[in-house]
Amino acid sequence: MSGFGREDADEFARGARALVVFPEIAGKQVASVEARIAEAEGLALAIGLYVVESKYFRVRNPRASTLLGGGQVDEIKAIGEALDIDLLIIDGGLSAIQQRNLEEKTGLKTIDRTGLILEIFGERANTAEGRLQVELAHLDYQAGRLVRSWTHLERQRGGFGFLGGPGETQIEADRRLIRDRMARLRRELSEVKRTRGLHRERRQKAPWPVIALVGYTNAGKSTLFNRLTLGDVVAEDMLFATLDPTMREVTLPGIEKAILSDTVGFVSDLPTQLVAAFRATLEEVISADIILHVRDISHGSSDEQRDDVVQILQELGVGNDPEGEGGEDTPLMIEVWNKIDRVSPEIKESLSHLASRRGDVRIISAQTGEGVPELLTFVSKAIIASNEERQFSLPVTAGAALAWLHQKGHVINSSDNGTEIQIQASLTAQSWGQFDKRFGSLIGHD
Repeated sequence: MSGFGREDADEFARGARALVVFPEIAGKQVASVEARIAEAEGLALAIGLYVVESKYFRVRNPRASTLLGGGQVDEIKAIGEALDIDLLIIDGGLSAIQQRNLEEKTGLKTIDRTGLILEIFGERANTAEGRLQVELAHLDYQAGRLVRSWTHLERQRGGFGFLGGPGETQIEADRRLIRDRMARLRRELSEVKRTRGLHRERRQKAPWPVIALVGYTNAGKSTLFNRLTLGDVVAEDMLFATLDPTMREVTLPGIEKAILSDTVGFVSDLPTQLVAAFRATLEEVISADIILHVRDISHGSSDEQRDDVVQILQELGVGNDPEGEGGEDTPLMIEVWNKIDRVSPEIKESLSHLASRRGDVRIISAQTGEGVPELLTFVSKAIIASNEERQFSLPVTAGAALAWLHQKGHVINSSDNGTEIQIQASLTAQSWGQFDKRFGSLIGHD
């Protein structure tokens, strides 16, 4: 399968007959082999591959040359010949040598989990920033496994040609091209990060709270995002349907305006290259006032998916410390148990009782809308509760200031003595800064 050039990569990727192999390495336990294989199949489907067969192998002593044992490699070769397989997907990490040896011994083009995820991201990223991030991650990954020529790196298209390479030629020239290209990408991303930081600073000066949606891929974040914003973000029953972050306005009970951010979905064993490349994008999560961790509560591995998301957030500096105490700037995190419409009434009742005993959980169906109004009310109360409360007076003629308070924050109490209005109000720290700047000269204090 080594005769495919980059021109053939798209054709070979789309509709290629794939064999998915999940090697369970001794000492690295997974909660559910079936769930892991199903996820790998979902990743393959997301890039347009046709999964013909899936296999699970227990690997007690991983081999440096092939990862799998000799008998397992022979079995894979036999399956490939019997089922006319084009592509072998190893749902785990492979070194460059292991990948090359497996290709030679099985006669199948081989790709590992990291490569597959990078290929999906390469095809799905739509914004200029997203493509820069994905290409940098891809080149970082590819730099250590130059078993193919990459002399046409300047060519831009969907995906990055993992699924068809032109062979081992001009390796040193390719390495130089990769190094040079990575240096340029880092410079461009550095400028993107600076620009994004300026935008973030401007948003933080505004009085609107920022709410970030995070969660495992296909947990229903984009469906919830669309329901809350009446938007049209791609929301498919597919892994990594959303890659590029989207921010829209949303109205909450008692809060005129908030900013809702939809982010890329996480996945177990997310390539470290992608975590690093998307750090600038995911910094939107770090600066959020509230994080809604959307979970597919109907999924058999929902708890494991939650742990994967929390681990990645902690790598980004978001979340509780080991003692369970959040830092001073740690955003409030609310778990949103989604897809409640997909569970039985008995399980739904059990989950409702469990959620009622916790103060940071809400149960919803983003698809049907069940529980969404209650979620919005809960989020609104959480934002208001974190606000700063003040008591002061304004002249009765300061109608604009009073209207501003009602519009941007929460007026708890007000009384008019004929000349002054005594006010008790709750606003964010940013809002108080804006209010003081606009109306500070009118404020009277008791």
